[in-house]
Amino acid sequence: MILEILRRSMLGVAFGGIITFIALTIMKINAFEATASEIWMHMAASMLLGVYFGISSLIFGDSDSNIIKKSIIHFLLTYSVWLIIAVTVGWISLSGWAILWSSLAFILLYILNWLGWYLYFKRVEAMLNNQLKKNK
Repeated sequence: MILEILRRSMLGVAFGGIITFIALTIMKINAFEATASEIWMHMAASMLLGVYFGISSLIFGDSDSNIIKKSIIHFLLTYSVWLIIAVTVGWISLSGWAILWSSLAFILLYILNWLGWYLYFKRVEAMLNNQLKKNK
């Protein structure tokens, strides 16, 4: 389990680094200047979120509870971690409208992501069941 957590954490750091590189590329193309401390803060936040997202998927690995319960727990934890980091780093201002709109965008993206994975695994399930029926 510890090795799996470390593996997922490293994948999260890698994805956070890729996202940061994309953001820096956009900044360079648009000739946007930033201080090293600003870049460091945003890169650290991006990598921290990457580590969280890598580890948080372990919630879905336990098979003794239903998918809705796991999804609700994952959503609440993910939203909380994302909101704390986003407000702390300055990705979202502390105004009510900014938090409302960014929360709605987060919820929409979360639902679309969840639905995409759900449909993918339903398709895999159907293919496996069809394969089992053929092998009987």
